[in-house]
Amino acid sequence: FLYLGQVAYSAASGALESMTLPLARDLSSVGIRVCTILPGVFDHTKMIEPVSEKGKQLLASMITFPSKLGLPDDFARLAQHIIENNYLNGESIRLDGAIRMPP
Repeated sequence: FLYLGQVAYSAASGALESMTLPLARDLSSVGIRVCTILPGVFDHTKMIEPVSEKGKQLLASMITFPSKLGLPDDFARLAQHIIENNYLNGESIRLDGAIRMPP
């Protein structure tokens, strides 16, 4: 019940993470910063749609704190922080409540 496309997620997040710093360095000369957000399991997404409520509860219990699935607002707050902090550049930030899918 927990097929979540782990291969695709791992490949995509690994690629994004490996490109972030070189892109930040390449684009800094034209005033562009590059950061990536590597999200964990978020509710209200296509990734989680096929998972039953019981499966969602199980996933949430695996998250150390705050023991819930991520919400779109959690993602939006981090994106806003990245936008507002102009010294943040070349970083990949995991937003996953410490539940890890390997990159």
